[in-house]
Amino acid sequence: MLTKGYVHGITEMNYYPKKYDVIVVGAGHAGCEAALAAARMGCSVLTMTIDLDGIAKMPCSPSIGGVAKGQLVKEIDALGGEMARVTDKTAIQYRTLNTKKGPAVQSSRTQNDKIRYHIAMKEVLEKEPNIDIKQAMVERLVVQNNHIVGIEDQTGFGYQAPAVILATGTFLKGLIHIGFTSIKGGRAGEFASYGLPEDLKRLGFTLGRMKTGTPARLKKSTIDFTRFDPQEGDANPRPFSLFTKEIKTPQIPCYIGHTNKKSHQIVRENLRRSALYGGKITGVPARYCPSIEDKVVRFSDRDKHQIILEPEGIDTEEIYASGLGNSLPMDVQIPFVRSVEGLEEVEIMRPAYAVEYDYVDPLQLFPTLETKLIKGLYMAGQINGTSGYEEAAAQGIWAGINAASKTQERPPFLLDRSEAYMAVMVDDLVTRGTEEPYRMFTSRAEYRLLLREDNADQRLMERGNELGLIDDETLKGMKERHREISTGVHRIKSTVITPSKKVNDYLLKMGSSPIKNAATLDQILKRPELSYKDIATLDGQPKEIDEGIAHQVEIEIKYEGYIQRQLRDVERFKNNERIRIPPGFDYTKVHGLSNELREKLSSIRPISLGQASRIPGITPAAITVIMIYLKKAGSLQ
Repeated sequence: MLTKGYVHGITEMNYYPKKYDVIVVGAGHAGCEAALAAARMGCSVLTMTIDLDGIAKMPCSPSIGGVAKGQLVKEIDALGGEMARVTDKTAIQYRTLNTKKGPAVQSSRTQNDKIRYHIAMKEVLEKEPNIDIKQAMVERLVVQNNHIVGIEDQTGFGYQAPAVILATGTFLKGLIHIGFTSIKGGRAGEFASYGLPEDLKRLGFTLGRMKTGTPARLKKSTIDFTRFDPQEGDANPRPFSLFTKEIKTPQIPCYIGHTNKKSHQIVRENLRRSALYGGKITGVPARYCPSIEDKVVRFSDRDKHQIILEPEGIDTEEIYASGLGNSLPMDVQIPFVRSVEGLEEVEIMRPAYAVEYDYVDPLQLFPTLETKLIKGLYMAGQINGTSGYEEAAAQGIWAGINAASKTQERPPFLLDRSEAYMAVMVDDLVTRGTEEPYRMFTSRAEYRLLLREDNADQRLMERGNELGLIDDETLKGMKERHREISTGVHRIKSTVITPSKKVNDYLLKMGSSPIKNAATLDQILKRPELSYKDIATLDGQPKEIDEGIAHQVEIEIKYEGYIQRQLRDVERFKNNERIRIPPGFDYTKVHGLSNELREKLSSIRPISLGQASRIPGITPAAITVIMIYLKKAGSLQ
């Protein structure tokens, strides 16, 4: 039997008879992880999407991971999320980035078959017994006494839940630009949401405007690949997920080429016809992912810019032309793309375009990603001002866990900056906000040597198990691997090698100095030119261990001094994080704070002294004043 209710206490409407614990609006990378996390924690979940055929779509680059982004995917996996598993089912190339640099900045990246990725993730959602999926446009939120109670679709029909997660991507007032032609849409060929952003404004949220874009898709059979340099993947690719035992998809190369003077001249002559430079776009673009118009203008001294031709899948002709993103009209895009060597006869299957969309200022969120204005309402992904599939998915699992925790009356799920890259991202967003599309970088993480890809399971799997997202057997396996690492480190530190002709001849052969006195294996391993595999030959009783464990043993020993220093830094950091600021704390009563600081603190409402210290403009003196006041008031926790 249908029930009736009110939107903001005004409009009468009919409700779907089934009540849910959590409703997720949107089924992109954030929405999928949010829905799966909440459902696997035992919640009944409704996923609402504008288009069922757009679930987990890759509207931009057909890839997962990258520098810092790979760390996010590994963390999602360690918590029990799905992105890494689906990546391994659909990856057509694996590459480890920054292999010549230290372990703190090494990251995994894959090229993926975008259609297979969508199908695989859609199948996971459809088979999850606690998830219902419905195709509908959400127009309004149902709010009573500042609590979310449900949503209303474009037909005026309602669905009820005490927790709602908005994971709307680029669909809030989405506007696509190809030259001076503007089309309403969140992605090419898809509807945009215009009712929901207006409803958010009516509820009191501050919205901003951002811009992103995507390059043309080119027809494979019209490209002369002999004019490009092939970019192969890793010879022995390692799966992204801890749960993947075998990589089964065929591996395919990408191809590297460059624009040229002619390409740049075409862009310069048509800048006024670009949506970006012709005044059509008001949204803020990302500095780190510039369009070709931006590159030509900002780097006018360069004769060429790199492009990478990335296959969009095994069974498709579409090639993603990374580096050629623009908002030029089609009559300019064609000669521009064909000016590139090897693309003289190319056919454009889908044009490049820019897209503008609304986002919600993330300073209006608590660290749980729940909004401060409406209880039970959470936000994840590009609606929070971020960019990238991986950033979205990490926010999705974070919001999904917290929404489920709230409905189940569990403690909130919170990690700090020393525990995970996703925690760095969330803390940055809710403490500092963002005025441009936020992207994760290794430089944002103060403790990046501790937050490596290879130890994400050690850092987070126990938390996943506590939440019910990681089973006991998997956790047991992780702890056993950790014991093997500790045993390996201890064995190398306690094994002594004495000088001998055999030992020194081997060291010289490996390009290392001979030893004159007895030395432990760890002293020798700390030499930059030697690896774990090298020193294993010197061990009189070598022990066969897994390659991944050997890699971690090597890192633990080679970077021991740096790791210990970061651990000491973390302990100092946690001292301020442990000092909690009570909810509703009245900053107007704290003498010694300027009005500006009082306003900032009252608006952001930090949950700890540590978070307060990271708010732009907050001085060490202000932190001291707050701490003294908390102590006098007996509020130190």
